[in-house]
Amino acid sequence: MKPNYYVAHPWHGLELGPKAPDELDVFIELTPQDPVKYEIDKASGFIRVDRPQKYSNRSPTLYGFIPRTYSGDASGKHCAKVVGRDDIQGDGDPIDICVLSASPINHGNTILSVIPIGGLRMIDKGEADDKIIAVLKGDEVFGLMKEIEEAPKALINKLHHYFLTYKLDPNSPSTGTVEITEVYGREEALRVIQFGIEDYIKKFVTV
Repeated sequence: MKPNYYVAHPWHGLELGPKAPDELDVFIELTPQDPVKYEIDKASGFIRVDRPQKYSNRSPTLYGFIPRTYSGDASGKHCAKVVGRDDIQGDGDPIDICVLSASPINHGNTILSVIPIGGLRMIDKGEADDKIIAVLKGDEVFGLMKEIEEAPKALINKLHHYFLTYKLDPNSPSTGTVEITEVYGREEALRVIQFGIEDYIKKFVTV
């Protein structure tokens, strides 16, 4: 076999998996142990240091994105319809995902097979920025969960609090721009993912 000298871009080169959206292959950028926030560099596909984690906040779970998804027109319109507003757009990023795992995974830049169980409907500066919540497939503690109600409420609350406060300046608490309008279940999570897939096809595939 000839060696492959090129690494596929995680956003565009990775496959979702044959059972998507019920089961997905996702790319992890950040772990709960990371003192800085890592983020995919959209141009190159390499991991970039986005910023140090502000204040005392660290992600309670593994955090990354769903390949070949995009929060665009369909994603923004769906969010706007659900919350009853007409001023919401997609944030122009792949759909974010938080993965519950009892198995220690200590570094990002990792591909995981996961099962979506729900999500947080998050709006940041007027843009849809959903956080899908999934479990690591095969995980002995979380792997058999199918709905967000089965996950520990304390852990979901930690995620809720993290995203509401991770950009918040304690000296200027009124400057927060993030709102979470609801925690939703698996059915809605699959719907959000599907809109993200459709937006991706429209943005990057359709000519």
